[in-house]
Amino acid sequence: MTDRQAPRAKDRPWLMRTYAGHSTAEASNALYRRNLAKGQTGLSVAFDLPTQTGYDPDHVLARGEVGRVGVPVSHLGDMRRLFRDIPLERTNTSMTINATAMWLLALYQVVAEEQGADPALLRGTTQNDIVKEYLSRGTHVFPPVPSLRLTTDMITYTVHHLPKWNPINICSYHLQEAGATPVQEIAYAMSTAIAVLDAVFASGRIPVERRGEVVGRISFFVNAGVRFVEEMCKMRAFSRVWDRITRERYGIEDAGHRRFRYGVQVNSLGLTEAQPENNVQRIVLEMLAVTLSRDARARAVQLPAWNEALGLPRPWDQQWSLRIQQVLADESDLLEYGDLFDGSRVVEEKVAGLVGEAFEEIGRIEEMGGALAAVESGYLKSRLVAAHAERRARIESGEERIVGVNCYESTEPSPLTADLDGAVMTVDPANEARVVAALVAWREARDGARAAAALAALRTAAASTDNLMAATVECARAGVTTGEWSSALREVFGEFRAPTGVGGAPLAVTAEAGTPLAAVRAKAARTAEELRVGRLRLLVGKPGLDGHSNGAEQIAVRARDAGFEVVYQGIRLTPEQIVAAAVAEDVHCVGLSILSGSHAALVPDVLGRLREAGAGDLPVIVGGIIPNADARALRAAGVAAVFTPKDFGITTIIGRIVDEIRTANRLEPLEVSV
Repeated sequence: MTDRQAPRAKDRPWLMRTYAGHSTAEASNALYRRNLAKGQTGLSVAFDLPTQTGYDPDHVLARGEVGRVGVPVSHLGDMRRLFRDIPLERTNTSMTINATAMWLLALYQVVAEEQGADPALLRGTTQNDIVKEYLSRGTHVFPPVPSLRLTTDMITYTVHHLPKWNPINICSYHLQEAGATPVQEIAYAMSTAIAVLDAVFASGRIPVERRGEVVGRISFFVNAGVRFVEEMCKMRAFSRVWDRITRERYGIEDAGHRRFRYGVQVNSLGLTEAQPENNVQRIVLEMLAVTLSRDARARAVQLPAWNEALGLPRPWDQQWSLRIQQVLADESDLLEYGDLFDGSRVVEEKVAGLVGEAFEEIGRIEEMGGALAAVESGYLKSRLVAAHAERRARIESGEERIVGVNCYESTEPSPLTADLDGAVMTVDPANEARVVAALVAWREARDGARAAAALAALRTAAASTDNLMAATVECARAGVTTGEWSSALREVFGEFRAPTGVGGAPLAVTAEAGTPLAAVRAKAARTAEELRVGRLRLLVGKPGLDGHSNGAEQIAVRARDAGFEVVYQGIRLTPEQIVAAAVAEDVHCVGLSILSGSHAALVPDVLGRLREAGAGDLPVIVGGIIPNADARALRAAGVAAVFTPKDFGITTIIGRIVDEIRTANRLEPLEVSV
């Protein structure tokens, strides 16, 4: 016997994906085909914000957003070009789409049929978790009840027509980015799953004997942070909670149907702009948390790129992330062994604790009437905002250490970022006009009568209790556009503005004498006194379609705690609405938060409208993922200050806001230590 025993047969590796899509369907198709040629084993489609929120590229809210954070898909022609020369019957495709998931699945099915594929053989996933959109991601469109109906209709349709498709990917990923603790991640995701399954089974469209098939096709999409042991235990706890719920609540006997099936993207929130080369080791550690534990191993993994805190990754950056997965799967011996953590008392105690606390929180949500009721009451959102505020406070105090950010900040010059503006991919600003022109041509060339009839049938179905999927598929075939499909449903269902959670968030940072927050409070109060107003007023605005509101919420909460009166109306506002609110509320500063890359178009629009309204002297600050060249251009256009992810000290930012208010009002600088 040698000292190296014969290994067991290797497990199959997980699906390897990169989250990709940009500019146009043609450009994204070329990227997908290159990635598949490099050994990627599944596609993960990123759609742009107009597509995610149900707007055509020529809508006023789509300005500056087209093709920025994903691919624009406005109609069947776009979907054909997106998957040209990619055989969908042999491809596993994940589509990150929620409010408009039914629409994109219909387009995908029709394109597959045009290729000659059997819909019964299509494999892939639509995310389709609308609850987390109300809480964190912000691409919701319709109110909770009709949104749940769309999800239910999709699930029941796929059981009968696309049996290998995962019709929902319940997503706790964005919950972690919004501040969720591991317990909250588990509890909120499972409460969403309960709401969905209860609605599906109550619909009467699934025979009792086929309930296991429904449960077996429910998948999850989770986040893995850098706290390796805790994250690995979280995955094991997820598995146990899901097994117990599906067995005890729904009576699912087949262990295969009860298996916790999840894909993962590791934590983009934890990537840093400062010393971004450190992101590589963060990504590796986070990947290990979801691959080392065989009994709770991810079924699919997509890794962010090292430079995502700087901007849009280039193809080479995505290749680097793919190679990280391939080295682990193909060069290491990980897949040759059973579960490495069986019998560990440390792991067992941690998992048991997470399971117990998660069921306690699930119970509280059930007492409120379930996940949808907890969304509508604002409970879930306020808990997430509070948890995020607490985490940010730990980072600012140094209690939670982030290498290169609040410790070990000295660094050698990095060749990776020697040319910061060239270290990320940029989208041609002229791309939007080309996409809009192509959309106009599509509308002119289609059979207008057939499209109108399909939309009329969709409205009729929406007003009834019919399954909406059949009418949606006909809309896809008839050449209806994304904005038209969504608009028809908006007419019937209405729209929804989710609670912001800001008002109910508790104080996260102490304001005792001698603390930085106390100094900023004193400076704000002194400035308000000199301006002869009760309190300084700050408008926090989210122009465009970017729904990542975490940063805006944290600024709003900390400004409130510093003594400001804060005007925050939530996401998805036009520049015109923001300026109207700034003038009506007579604010002293406007803060704009944009993470989608649309700052180059939207911020100058806000500045111009303020000048037209006679408020051109009002200081405007901007925060987001903004390349250096863009930041210089914004300051040259009149922006008072630009903040990016490297500016992690929120109290310091609030102090800077007070300084800008003083400068704009020609007050003497106030020397107060912050």
